[in-house]
This record gives sequence, structure tokens and C-alpha cells, in this order.
Amino acid sequence: MWKPNRQSNRPVYLQIADLLGEKIAQGEYPPGSKLPSERKLAEQYKVNRSTVVLAYSELRSQGVIETRPGSGTLVSPFRQRSMPPTPSWQAYADSGNFLPNLPLLRRVREALEHDPGLIDFASGKLSLELVPTDEINRIISEYRYSPHEGPDLPQGYLPLRQALAEFLARYRGIQTTPDSIMVTSGSQQSLHLITQCLLSPGDAIGVESPSFFRSLSMFQSAGLRLFRLPVDDEGICPDSLRTLHRKHRIKMLFINPNFQNPTGTLLSRERRKLLLETASELRLPVVEDDPLGLTGYNGEQAFPLKSEDTASGMLYTGSFSRIAAPGLHIGWIVAPKSILSRLADARRQMDLGFSIIPQHIAAEFMSSPAFVSHLELLRQRLLYKRNLTISALERELPGIVSFNKPEGGIYLWCKLPGEINESRLLEAALQRGIAFVPGGVYGAESGYLRLAYSRPPDQDIVPGVTGLADAVRAELQKY
Repeated sequence: MWKPNRQSNRPVYLQIADLLGEKIAQGEYPPGSKLPSERKLAEQYKVNRSTVVLAYSELRSQGVIETRPGSGTLVSPFRQRSMPPTPSWQAYADSGNFLPNLPLLRRVREALEHDPGLIDFASGKLSLELVPTDEINRIISEYRYSPHEGPDLPQGYLPLRQALAEFLARYRGIQTTPDSIMVTSGSQQSLHLITQCLLSPGDAIGVESPSFFRSLSMFQSAGLRLFRLPVDDEGICPDSLRTLHRKHRIKMLFINPNFQNPTGTLLSRERRKLLLETASELRLPVVEDDPLGLTGYNGEQAFPLKSEDTASGMLYTGSFSRIAAPGLHIGWIVAPKSILSRLADARRQMDLGFSIIPQHIAAEFMSSPAFVSHLELLRQRLLYKRNLTISALERELPGIVSFNKPEGGIYLWCKLPGEINESRLLEAALQRGIAFVPGGVYGAESGYLRLAYSRPPDQDIVPGVTGLADAVRAELQKY
């Protein structure tokens, strides 16, 4: 990432003006395109906003950029007279069927990208001490690539699907075969394939609320209509499913019952039974995402609903990223053969097959004794991180923040006074070096936020909560 040279004789604002001028000349910002705001550039380059104001003034004096009320700072159309005509790329970027991420999510991700030093309660990935780096590197060092080795089947690398079948039987109570498993690049791709191949624009789907499914623009991009089933301390409330199905003709139900994202709740035994019975009676297909079911802190596995699915009415998705190695991007779908054939055909059109190398690494690791010890250590370390986060919140925000203690997973769902504006709180936290995800992203009412305690190193958790608490108190003083 570019940084100004503070030892140079050339002023920093001119260095920034030079950089932006170069980007404009090279076509990164075509004529008429919008430039980043002064605040965003100041944060990105770690300079005062006044420095960016001067840089923009310099470019404006050269006629390179212009400011339009209500539109921001744009590359001047005059560039078209001194260079060949270019397409209106901004118009293309603003169109298209696939919608961009929600604005608050984009804000968080841009902040993390531009400032790796932020204490990251937002991303939900594993911290370095939770990743089995030594074992993964050992497997990589022993791997011998063959140029003739590639994706042997559209459903993925057969040894990995065999390892997954054994893994699912041993740890998730799911009896399946390699032919009923498809390897993907993660849960996001699994859900994308399902929505694109099995549903049509205008179809109605049921989703938990709040839920990470609510944050996925892919549903709106596919033209689907989303209807909410509320989530409380015992997980999704299935009582209204029958009425919702009758009223809106729900085509498919998407759930995350084990240590749900974002609330961390575990679906209760009574509701599991009712949900399975109702879905079976309605012949309603259910998509169950289960990335964190193995992280139960009490030593008892939180089995997926798929393990009790006698009617074969479920598609089951999982991910290697949340429990082992985020960088490998390994996920899977368990489904009937007819469904997998449809998904695999679409997958082949998208990328002609997934790289064999990460699949080989995942297969070797899941079949090794190190995997068992890793899971045990993962649960212990996540519990420690949860307790650190809770202790700091109780000390810093007594009587202000409320939450339930999750018994597994990586998320703490926090309720703050409802008058707090989540956008302003996010900006206040980012200014203090803290990132989190506001609850509105997941369809929650005002005053909620999600803290993913798996990502920050242990030593950053308390300072991170302290900085967040300072932001909360500063916002509360405004009311």
C-alpha cells in the first residue's frame, strides 16, 4: 500500500496529487468517475484531511478534477479532449444485476483493507494462534505437484470428498457418500450456486432475522423475496413457518442453527424437532449452513439438523475456513445427486474446476491425527477469547451493554441503548482503531452490534473493548 515519503523535500499534499494524477492518467479513474472522499483518502494515507484538501485543490487548479454539489469530486470530462474516448465505466459499475455489498459492510471492509492495524472484531476469521500453521506447512512441503493432476470430477477432488464423508460421519452425525458431496470455495459460493441454480426471480425464501443471510446481496441480486423468521435466545422461532409458507408460498428456507451468525445462539431441542416436522409436512427444502457446529465449549457436539433429516429435505453446507485454515477457501455441499449434477454443471461454467492444491491440503489435514488435537485446542482458545471479551465488556460498560454468553462459535451479540446511531458509532470506533459490524447489516433493530472475538490476538481484545467502550460513551453523551 502506498505511503507518502515524509523524508522527501516534496510536500506530502503534492505527493498525493502526483499519485492521483497518475491513477487518472492510467485509466484507474476515467473521465467523469467519482474520486474517494477527502475523509476516506485521509484515513487511507494516514494524513490530515487538510492535506488531502490541498492535494485536491492542486489537481483542481490543473483542471484534472472538479467538484459538483451533490456529486462529490469527479475526474474532469476535459480529459476526453486530450485522450482517446473511453467507455462510461462508472455507469457500468452502477448497473448490472449483481448488487454491491451493503454500505456499512463496504465501509468496514475498506477500513480493514486500508488499515491492517485496526483491532478486528468484524471479520470473523481465526487469529494466527488459532490456525494450525505448522501442520499445514508440513503438508505443503511434502506435496508434489503433477502437471497432469487436476480436478478429476466437477464435484471436486475425490480424496477430499472421501475425507469429508468420513469427517461428516464421525463429527457431524451425517451418513453420506463422496458422490453426495460437492467441494466449493466456501459457504458463500455454495449459497450462490444454490440461489442461482435452484431458485428463480420472484421466488420467496424464509430466512432467520437477524441473520447473516440478511447481509448477502446475492439474494436481492437473484430477485428473491426474503421473509423473516425471528431469532431469540433459543434460536429460530419455527411457529410462524406454516403461516408464512401459506401466505407467501415460501420456496426454500435458509438457516444457521448452530452458534448462529450473528447472535451466537444454539437452536433448542424442542425447536429443532418442530422445525424438522414442519418442513417435512410442507415439503419445504431447507438449506442448513453449519460452519461452527464443532466449536461447542462444553465438549458436546452441536449436531446439525441434517443428522436428523430422515426425509432428505435438506441441503447441508459447511466450511473449512471457520475451523482451520481461512486461506484455503474450502467449503462443501451435501445434497442429492440430481442437485449436485446441476450445481456442478454451473460451477464448471464459472471456473472450470477448483484448484487441486488447497483441496489436497485440506484432505490430508482432515485425515491426520493433528486435526483432532487442533479442534480441541480451538475450542479451548475460543472459550478463553470469549471470556476475555465478556470480562472487558462487563468492566467497561456495566449496565450499558447486554448479551447472552454463547456456548460455542465466535460471535458475541451485544445490545446497546437504542438511541445510539450505528453509523456514527462505527465511525467513532474506527477513529479509535476498532472495527465491528453494526447489527443493522443483519436486519436487527437499532442498538445491536456483533463482535467476532476469534480474530483479534489475545493481547488486543481488552484494548479493543476499551476503545469500543470509549466510542460508546462518547456517542451516549450526545443524547
